[in-house]
Amino acid sequence: MKQKTEQKPAQSSQPAQSGSKNGNASNGPAPAAGKKSFTPVAPQRKNPHGIPDYRLEVPNYHTIEEWTDGKLHYTVKGDFSAPAPSLCESKYLTKETSIKLYRYMLLNRKMEQALENLFKQQKVIGGVYLGLGQEGCSCASAFALKKEDWVGPMIRNQGAMLVRGFTPADTMMQYMAKAGAPTKGRDSGSHYGDVKDKNVVAPISHLGDSIPVMAGLALGARLQGKNIACLTFVGDGGQSTGPSYEGFNFAAVQKLGVILIMEHNLWAYSTPVELQFACKDLADRSIGYGVPGVIVDGTDPNQVYDVTYEAAQRAYKGEGATLIEAKMMRMRGHAMHDAAAYVPKEYFDYWKKRDCNTRMERYLLDRGWLTEAENKDLIADVQAQIDRDRDIADASPFPTPETVTEGLYLDNSVKIPFKYGKPKVKEVQKGVKIGEASNVSHYK
Repeated sequence: MKQKTEQKPAQSSQPAQSGSKNGNASNGPAPAAGKKSFTPVAPQRKNPHGIPDYRLEVPNYHTIEEWTDGKLHYTVKGDFSAPAPSLCESKYLTKETSIKLYRYMLLNRKMEQALENLFKQQKVIGGVYLGLGQEGCSCASAFALKKEDWVGPMIRNQGAMLVRGFTPADTMMQYMAKAGAPTKGRDSGSHYGDVKDKNVVAPISHLGDSIPVMAGLALGARLQGKNIACLTFVGDGGQSTGPSYEGFNFAAVQKLGVILIMEHNLWAYSTPVELQFACKDLADRSIGYGVPGVIVDGTDPNQVYDVTYEAAQRAYKGEGATLIEAKMMRMRGHAMHDAAAYVPKEYFDYWKKRDCNTRMERYLLDRGWLTEAENKDLIADVQAQIDRDRDIADASPFPTPETVTEGLYLDNSVKIPFKYGKPKVKEVQKGVKIGEASNVSHYK
């Protein structure tokens, strides 16, 4: 018995538009003679619903669901022969900041490779969730924010944690449940943050639940007289959950500076995107929320940086939320226990050619911002840091039994200070009835 259901084909490839008519030039110097030129970050097209699309290519393939002898498997049809495009040229990143971003991306990749080895050595408590292929999106988006802004990463956005100031040793100790970890061994995995200095909300396993939390942070800051940007992420599967809709709708209505990056990574665990939502572009959701939406290539860190930076500028002005759809592919299964055998090999082959780290490396070399020797030294320096941090994590002891109750509860004597200033509260005139209080518009 055999059933075959073909999903709707994706939009066919379109050529990139070269040049720029709006004067969007890079902050850095022009490419030296003989060096490759790059397309400035600017919308190359709009999707059928008018959403700006910054990608230099639109893949042309689609997934086919097949049942054979009662077993489900997937095949794919389309054109996988196109070479990977060059990165766009950022309007805001300079030579120095581009190299710094590249280093974070390398650190992210090598840290996760070290975590994978520690897992295979049975030194990790629990599972490991890798963001292979998504380093450019995680690092570039966090890199575009100010120190006073907030980040609410998911389990795969460990690059964002590095940008905010956590070290690879912090992450490795956390996964190993060591006493030196951010949670002192009370939790393993990626569930750690820092609300005092780094402004990082710990990842929440219930997908989409970070969104209302970030909306609350933005609202709290505004009540204290400051507009900030609050960046968070959700996958193409998690965006279908209730908290995603409720939290982001609240941010949209209240004009809170929530920047939501929907990581359209093709597979929600073992479910292809064609079987979990009917729209082709998740950025179309922005129309219903009434906020700006954009589509970017999630493997192009320059695109991700620029649109996140511009979304943050909107947040600082009090103009509200932004929805960014970053299209890319998660190059591993859901976690280390998932071999992703359900994903057709052609997907991996196609997106491997679009590896964000390789493309960023090539961009810097082609632009003359790194020499081959400088790049080699940079990679070696990152590896040396990973080796040192792994040794620190490995040598860190486990927490002792007598400390089991420490750090679990907040003592009522602890005073949590306001971060941005004294809250501005509405002053209700004396004698005004409760039902009429909401009509009083002046603030103290």
